[in-house]
Amino acid sequence: MWLSQALLLLILAGYSIATEITGPTTVNGLEWGSLTVQCAYGSGWETYLKWWCRGADWNGCNILVRTNGSEQEVKKNRVSIRDNQKNRIFTVTMENLKRDDADSYWCGIEKTGIDLGVNVQVTIKPELLCSRSCPGHHLSLMVATGLNKGG
Repeated sequence: MWLSQALLLLILAGYSIATEITGPTTVNGLEWGSLTVQCAYGSGWETYLKWWCRGADWNGCNILVRTNGSEQEVKKNRVSIRDNQKNRIFTVTMENLKRDDADSYWCGIEKTGIDLGVNVQVTIKPELLCSRSCPGHHLSLMVATGLNKGG
């Protein structure tokens, strides 16, 4: 009897922890564009470090960027994160999107023990209506139209 009560307590505790952070299940972006993901968290987590991690496996995902415990934006490569502690929302922005950025990501809060996290699926759609000024598209436009054939 005592064991079943202990298991019930663990299950209930796990459920309450899981609801401490929420985010979108799917976010779409256009190639060469940017996307923004907002993850919300409960009261009491304001000064904890927040992070954005890539990879389907929670235990093996690669943290791309993390906050420093303040509301200051932190940027690393093409990804930035900013924590709005008053509204208890942190925002992740990915810029200059590439098709291979499509993957499973996680919004997370670093804490003692197991971090809190919510999975976000990112999909990237090709930008087919891009002008020649779009980065990386000039060469593909030349190949597609035959402009590189010397005539």
